Amino acid sequence: MSDTPTLTAAQRKWPNVPACYGWLSLDRRGDWRLQDERVSHHGLIAFLNQNYRSDAQGRWFVQNGPQQVFVRLACTPWVFRMQPTGPEAHTGQAAGDVTTVYLDEEGSILLDTALGIGLLDDRDLSAFLAACVDANGAPADEAQLMETLNGQPNQAFWQGLPLQPIDAVNLKFRFKFEVDPQP
Repeated sequence: MSDTPTLTAAQRKWPNVPACYGWLSLDRRGDWRLQDERVSHHGLIAFLNQNYRSDAQGRWFVQNGPQQVFVRLACTPWVFRMQPTGPEAHTGQAAGDVTTVYLDEEGSILLDTALGIGLLDDRDLSAFLAACVDANGAPADEAQLMETLNGQPNQAFWQGLPLQPIDAVNLKFRFKFEVDPQP
């Protein structure tokens, strides 16, 4: 097995197309932004979602023919929305099983899933927190969430998983992704 990535037909035909940086971003709600303007065209969104991937250095990009358009991330490579079947990524992919739930110092919920690490869309935060319980199964309160942030484990649980504190600044190092790829 080779460490060399497989080239697309377009990359073989046009091998010297430079990568693009600083044009495309993913915001905290999973919306694509082109030069900081929200993308609203459904066809373009579908194209971006379908061609979104990462390289060996943890840089996320959209493959646009022969060109890699690197993505600036507002938080994590994935943004999840809660669906009746479980978390779903901003791309429409099922996130798979949640293995760990994190709470950062900003009050964001991060889910480590089969798909990867992702930020829970803030529009789902209220329902998510309402589903959290304490060790006795009673609804978790704000004090228990604050204790979690202060490093006291097993204060609040979601679907049997304890909420764990995580430092947002070190998130990209722990999960090996680049927030703002540069040439």
